[in-house]
Formats: sequence, C-alpha cells, structure tokens
Amino acid sequence: MQFKRLKIVEQIIIISLIGVLFPSVISWFVINNVSQHSLRRELGYSAQIIAKIIENNISSILNSDNNRLDEIIISLKHIPSDNQKNLYLQDLSINSEIFKDFEIIRPSENPEFNFDKDIIYNSETEQLWLIKKIHDDKYLKAQVNTKLIKDNIFSNIQDETARRVYIVDMTGKLVFAHNFDEQDFQKSIKQLPVNLVNNIVTRFETIKNQPRVYLKMDNIGLIVIVNTTKELTQSTINKARLKILAAFLIAAAVTLFLTLLYSYYLYFNIRQLFKGIIAVSRGNYKKTITPLTNIFTPREIIFLSEEFNGMINEINVSYKKLKEKNKELKQLDSFRSNLVDTVSHELRTPLTSIRGYTSRLLRKDIEIDEETKHKSLLIIKQQSERLSRMIEDLLVIPDIEGAKLNINFERVNLLNAIENSIYSVKNIETREIENNITSDFPDIYADKDRLEQVIINLLGNANKYAYPDTPIVIKAKCEKEKAVIKVINQADYIDKQVLNTLFDKFIRIDDKTTRTTRGTGLGLYIVKGLVEAMNGSVHLKSTADNVFSVKIVLPLYKEVSDEN
Repeated sequence: MQFKRLKIVEQIIIISLIGVLFPSVISWFVINNVSQHSLRRELGYSAQIIAKIIENNISSILNSDNNRLDEIIISLKHIPSDNQKNLYLQDLSINSEIFKDFEIIRPSENPEFNFDKDIIYNSETEQLWLIKKIHDDKYLKAQVNTKLIKDNIFSNIQDETARRVYIVDMTGKLVFAHNFDEQDFQKSIKQLPVNLVNNIVTRFETIKNQPRVYLKMDNIGLIVIVNTTKELTQSTINKARLKILAAFLIAAAVTLFLTLLYSYYLYFNIRQLFKGIIAVSRGNYKKTITPLTNIFTPREIIFLSEEFNGMINEINVSYKKLKEKNKELKQLDSFRSNLVDTVSHELRTPLTSIRGYTSRLLRKDIEIDEETKHKSLLIIKQQSERLSRMIEDLLVIPDIEGAKLNINFERVNLLNAIENSIYSVKNIETREIENNITSDFPDIYADKDRLEQVIINLLGNANKYAYPDTPIVIKAKCEKEKAVIKVINQADYIDKQVLNTLFDKFIRIDDKTTRTTRGTGLGLYIVKGLVEAMNGSVHLKSTADNVFSVKIVLPLYKEVSDEN
C-alpha cells in the first residue's frame, strides 16, 4: 500500500491539534487537580474560621450575660427582704431582652443541677440557664432568651445553606444549630473522636471534599461542630472546574484559530509559488505571484516571492530577446532564400546576354558587319551596367541595416543630378521622361552619388510598372526650406496595406508566379535607407485615378549652412 503524503495545511492542522489540544487536556487535568486540592484546603480553613468565630461570639455573649448577672447580684445584696428581691427580679424579667426568667435557688432544693457549671441546658425543653452564685447557699438562675443568643451566635454566617453548625454540650446534646439536618447531626456526633482536644479547632473529616471541624470549649462545656455541605463542595469545586475548563477551551480555540489563520495565509502563499512554478514549467513566463502580506506572512515567503518575480522578469526579458533573435534569424533565413532566388533569377539574364553576344562576336566562322558589332557591344554594355547596379544594390544593404552608410554631404545641384540619372536610365530603355525642374531651383544638401542612385532606382521602378506609352514626370518645389521632389507615373492602384510594405526588402507587387518585370525588389528599400541617411524622408502615394507618386523631402543647402 502506497503511503499518501499529506499537504502542508493538513500537516499543520494535525500538528496544531497534537501540539495544542493534547498539552491543553493534560494541563487541564493537572490544574484541575491542583485547584481541587486548593479548594478543599480553603473549605477546611473556612470551616475552622467559622468555628473560631462562633467560639468568639459565644464567649462574648456569655461574658456580657455574666457581667449583667454580676450587676444584678450586687443589686440583690442591697435589697433587704426576699419579697422585694422577687419583685425586683420579676421586673427585670419583664424588661430584659436577654433574660426571660430569674429565680433564686438553693443546691439542697435542686439536686438535678450541677452548680459547678455556669451553663445548664435542658435538651427536652430546649431551655438554657445561667447559674451565678450569690453566697454559699443561694444561687441566681437566669433563663436566657435562646432565640436572641442563637441569632447573635450565627450572625456572621452569611450563607444559610453553605454550612451546618451544631453546638452541643459535653454529653452530645444539641444546644444550638444552624441549617440543622437530623441525619447529618447524628452522623457528626458518631464520628466525633473519643478524646477531644480542648480549645483547638480540629478536623475530623471522613468525606474527601467535605471537611468537618470541632472546637471543644472546655471552660463553658460546649462543643462547636462545623460541617461542609455537599452542595457547597459541588458548587465551589465544580464552578472552579468549569471556569478552568472554559479558560482552557477559550485559549485552545484562540490558539487553534490563530494557527489555522496562519496556516491559511502560509498555504495560500505557498500555493501561489506552486502555481507560479507550474506556469513557468508550461512556458508562461509572464506569471508573477502576489503574496498576502500581513503579520502572518513570514519573511522567507516575501523573499521567495520577490526572488521568484525577479527571476520571472529576467526569464521573460530573455525570452523576448530570444524571440526577437529567432525572428531575426527567420528574417535572415528569408533574406538568404530571397537573395539566392533573386540573384539566381535576376543575374542570370544579363549574364546570359553578355555571354551570348560575347560568344557571337568571337566567332570566326561568320562575317559580322560594323552595325551588328556596335549593337552587340551596346547590349553587352547595357547588361553590364544593369549587373553593376544590381551588385551595388546588394552591397549597400548591409550598410543600410547596420547604419554604416558613408554619406559625403555637399552642395548638390538638383537639376544636374536628375539629368545624370535620366541619362543613365535612357541607356537602359527608352521612355518619355518629363523633367520639370528649372535651372534656378535652389541647391540641396546631400550626397550627389547617393542622390543619383536614389533617382535611378525610382526611375527604374517607375519604368517597370508604368503603363506603356505614358511618361514619367519629375517635379520639385520648396516647402518650409525643404526640397520636395516627386517622381510620378501612371500605374495600377495599390492598396494602402500593400503600399506600406513596399519599403521592405524583396517586396514586389507581382509575385513569383505572376512576375512580368525584372528587378530584385530592393529598389524602394534602398531608396528609403539612402534618403533617411541624408536626413530626408520618403513617402508613397497611389490614387484611384491610377497615379503613383514617390515624394522625397531633403534639406536645402541654405538651411544646412545656416544651421552650421
């Protein structure tokens, strides 16, 4: 079975779950356990504090009552008769909030009382009596208002259900109770140790999370028992447990959210890099990546993105240069093919003529008259000049393409240059050429030989494509200190799209299959290159009325000399 590799985002999620949830669960158990122990101790401490508070309350109340009884006994000693004493005590019973009843008793008449103690409690009647000695055979017995004492004893216990407090005498009889429960009371009495420690709060718990304490008040013969209820334990520990759990859940949720958010941004940026690499592998060298940049974006991602985009830009530039070089190679290959085709086609005719007439003149088996010799030599001369012009055209192309033309600027008489060009063209073929340039036309600033080569090419081109028996017209004028020369002939209309391509190399109006004229297709290309090298411009125009014109704009000599 082949192992399936997980994606980055899947791995991050799994690691996050293991790295966040697992430690969080363990930490929750540990902290919950520590918290439970701490709360258990706190419940025990609070039970001890309550027991101590109740002891202080009882002591304070009894001390106050004893002081009051001392005052009453002093007053009784100053009352002479028993009748008056009884009236005094009755009056105190009516007006006192603390004591309900007063009685003077003798030990001999009340053997049931233990006169060695200051407190007497009757569990059957739930009556509490304080005993105070008047003199050797008489004691003052005062019944205490138990409800008032109970309220004062338990006044500091705020929560009515949080604790169960029992105050019992040394025999285990209940004196006072707070939040009394019979079953709990009986269980507490049974679980009390046999030997009680005097005046020290002591724990005697039997249930783990419900601490119980007792306090034996030896001086007054009471025992305070403080029990922790199950409800208090559950509410305290469970609330703390829920708070801890909620805190851990919130922390885990926030951590997971931030982790997932970080994972999303990281995955998105890595995905961008992944898409960019795929695009490059498929030949798309323009695909750049734009990462999400925020606090979650690592510096390495930004660095990789910038480096990738820089690499893509360099590849794209190199690819464009390579395409241009390939295009140039194709053009060179096309140029080579056209050159071979043109040279093989165009040079063959003049060479054949030269070879044929030369062989004829060299024959000794026939008589050749002078007129025939002259015609043959004239044809050889014309074909040689044609061959020479074609070779010159071919040789000037590299200089034009490499911008290495050697231009000798000088003052040129336009009429003389055009007449020389017309003479050269008339030696090739006879056609009417109308030269409308006057002798007073201003001189121009150009290369005389190059200018004549331009005019010869234009006249030759016009001669090839003009209608039979139609003239070629040459005229010129001055416009804004420029010489505007036009060569006009009548020929078929040429569409603008075709017209714009005539300045390219080896472009001819008639293709190889319909070719009726001679030529290399380099005439207008050379014209444009030479004219621009002489700081001029050339324009073609073909109208619907079958007029074709070439306009050449060259600087006048005056303009150039003034600028210099």
